[in-house]
Amino acid sequence: VSYGPHERNVLDLWLAQSPTPTPLVVYIHGGGFVNGSKAGASAEMINGCLSAGVSFMSINYRFRVSAPIQDILRDCARSIQFVRTKAKDYNLDPKRIASYGGSAGAGTSLWLAFHDDLADPNNRDPVLRESSRLAAAGAINTQATYNLRRWTEVLGEPLGSYERPGETPAFYGVTSEADLDTPTLQAVLADTDMLTHISKDDPPVFLFTSHADGVISSRGALLHHPDHARAVKKRCDEIGVPATVYFARAEPRLEGDYQSRLRAFLLKHVK
Repeated sequence: VSYGPHERNVLDLWLAQSPTPTPLVVYIHGGGFVNGSKAGASAEMINGCLSAGVSFMSINYRFRVSAPIQDILRDCARSIQFVRTKAKDYNLDPKRIASYGGSAGAGTSLWLAFHDDLADPNNRDPVLRESSRLAAAGAINTQATYNLRRWTEVLGEPLGSYERPGETPAFYGVTSEADLDTPTLQAVLADTDMLTHISKDDPPVFLFTSHADGVISSRGALLHHPDHARAVKKRCDEIGVPATVYFARAEPRLEGDYQSRLRAFLLKHVK
């Protein structure tokens, strides 16, 4: 189904059979906002949701080659808003929607969970009049914030050689670091910073990180270091937002199938 004007604004939807409106779990794929596909949704997760009477949605969104991060995030929000406009058609309960994903999809799910509602009641586009809020979010190997200037604070060390030349300004659709100091881009940095959006009325979140602690020695470690999840947990605890956090190689350690634990978390909060 198309949910927006771009060719990648498409979603797949699996509808649970029910005489009453069903909750919905949404999968947002990873890939650094440069690759990946809605086809990456786990069959086990889809079937687990359907057997529990919960519908399932998997989305594509624009890549960074055609949109900056601030617009990509709003693609993902639009998919949530779109499906709310179709709630009656699809027999969905618009108040019980959760999302999850890995890496880029993890950070995006947190952004949706923490950001103020994007509903614009007077917008000419009926989709954008709908709420973007979630009932819960799951984040696997997340980033703490998409304000990349805060990563030194989060990780305790500079981004170093694992950041590609010009990557930070390009992330926001500009060409130089100086552009990021303008009022317009300062507002963008604030808007894409999940940590600053956390407030007491936000939904519960689940985070799992499979990467190891220690010195950052690869790009993967930069993007998925456990300190990203710790920063989210710390801020959630300060504000009073329920945050369940596990690690594969640190404490608290999660042994066994993290996907089943994630699914149980999401189903608990939408059912």
